[in-house]
Amino acid sequence: MYPDDLLYTSEHEWVREPGEHEGAVRIGITHYAQDALGDIVYVSLPELGDAVEAGSTCGELESTKSVSDIYAPVSGEVVARNEALDATPELVNSDPYAGGWLFEVVPSDRGQLTDLMDAATYQGTLEG
Repeated sequence: MYPDDLLYTSEHEWVREPGEHEGAVRIGITHYAQDALGDIVYVSLPELGDAVEAGSTCGELESTKSVSDIYAPVSGEVVARNEALDATPELVNSDPYAGGWLFEVVPSDRGQLTDLMDAATYQGTLEG
């Protein structure tokens, strides 16, 4: 349910290194987050070229239950967005670790990745 090859945040985002673009990391939300949100009906992502700041809001996920902020797990420049989510936002629910990814960022400092949790630590926060 929480792949070992990903890093995680306390805000329930995941980070996959490397991303598809040179120097980038891919970002999405965890199974826990998509399950808590319910059926995703709209996704608002940062624009290409936007600078995002670790821990800051950079988008929104709207579900049938509520609207939830997306937080940047690392600071850097947005280099890709999952445009498929415009037409099929439900991919975030059905495939949160692959087809439902959100965006990619080239981190301004790769050392930020050491501040993220591994799968076991993340799961521990959910059980605690």
